[in-house]
Amino acid sequence: MERTRSKTLDARGILLCLLSIVARSPAEQEVENLSGLSTNPDKDIFVVRENGTTCLMAEFAVKFVVPYDVLALNGIDLITEQAPIALPRGAEIEGKCGSNEAELRISWINNAYTFRIFFLKEVQDPSKGKAIWKMNKMQFVYDTSETAHFINAYNPGKHTANSHRLSALVTPAGRSYECAAVQTVTLISSDHQKGVTVSMSDIQIQPFDIQGDFIFSEAYKCLSDQREQLEETLPLILGVILGLIIVITLSVYHVHLKMTANQPQLPRDRSMYKNM
Repeated sequence: MERTRSKTLDARGILLCLLSIVARSPAEQEVENLSGLSTNPDKDIFVVRENGTTCLMAEFAVKFVVPYDVLALNGIDLITEQAPIALPRGAEIEGKCGSNEAELRISWINNAYTFRIFFLKEVQDPSKGKAIWKMNKMQFVYDTSETAHFINAYNPGKHTANSHRLSALVTPAGRSYECAAVQTVTLISSDHQKGVTVSMSDIQIQPFDIQGDFIFSEAYKCLSDQREQLEETLPLILGVILGLIIVITLSVYHVHLKMTANQPQLPRDRSMYKNM
């Protein structure tokens, strides 16, 4: 009996140990930089997969404008220069997927630059169960000692620029966000509170609820694209309405002519009325 009981306890111990290992092991994750598949050299494509399933997809073109200090010719005063930085193809990426939070991290030139985007999914209207997702934080880490972009920088070093109370790309849950227009966000840098400009365009992003592998869900277009589409279709709509008005007017005129043609004509010579 004691041997049987000890074997049972050993089996339970092994089972509990295996369960704890499984519970602690992170989800198997893959990240892919597919920017080379884009026909637009400025557009990047990133995919994060967990356990063989796509959980985050992002396509966009992004450019940064970073102000930095340079010593003036007199060697005393500081002047501010602007460093334009583009995200190169082949950048290293990492990602985190979750039911309510997600993150995309992109770094290049030996981590001299790191661009991080954070996403949040939340219930906007609890009474109706209406959920949305949005970009709730953006961060850009840059090193002014990197001489390809920062020339003669004063007191070079690493700086971090963060967004402040960001709520961008608000999208209904279960859909991707799509926008061709430029979306600009200003980040506040640790380098004397300078403003770093991030400009994103040709965007399509989905950090949650991807139903098909490598396939975006139905797109939710940004207001800028909706207005542009309306401006493009408005002349066509007005042309159709004007054409309908012309057709209706001609039809009414044609019916009027037919009705007046069938009516008896009264003689124009008044002397003929005497015989009536």
